[in-house]
Amino acid sequence: MKFCVLMGSPRTQGNTAALLAPFLEECAALGIETENYSLYSRTVNPCLGCMTCQDCLDGPGCVQDDDFEELFQAVDSCDVMILATPIYSFFCTPPMKALLDRAIYAGTKNYGPVKGPKLLAGKRLASIATCGYPPEKGADLWEEGLKRWCRYGGVEYMGLFCRRDWGRGEPFMNEERAQAARDFARAIWMSIRAEEL
Repeated sequence: MKFCVLMGSPRTQGNTAALLAPFLEECAALGIETENYSLYSRTVNPCLGCMTCQDCLDGPGCVQDDDFEELFQAVDSCDVMILATPIYSFFCTPPMKALLDRAIYAGTKNYGPVKGPKLLAGKRLASIATCGYPPEKGADLWEEGLKRWCRYGGVEYMGLFCRRDWGRGEPFMNEERAQAARDFARAIWMSIRAEEL
């Protein structure tokens, strides 16, 4: 089993990274292979809306020369994509938004002269997020966006794990949060194993 972890935080030692760490530890304990990509260390330009990708039915087909193709192939070769992001203005960070925009259009061939396949159909997606509000008010739009993205692309949505940052006066991580992150990894693993039986 292989997870592709796409980290959308600009802070390599921030809250999102802290919440992700026990998740990754549990993945290792379960024998899950993980590939980790920091989106802020990559170049993923915004979608140009040129629709050239729709003429290529067997791959992304994007005209831009940046890191998108490599990231798309990493997602395509995994069982589950894990989107780890802080919530900025009620949605993910800019590089993750750019990646999602390009992946859904380059990966879903609905707009060309010939209607083609959904290249990521059958993949799975889950998210780990942090926000400054209660998750039901701070990450609800992010989760709804993910659900719609998954439906459109034929991707199985496997859930959101989100915790609130209470501010500088209180440590972000504690054992309850670490255990909950480990439990989230195990729940994804168990769900996939159940489907395989």
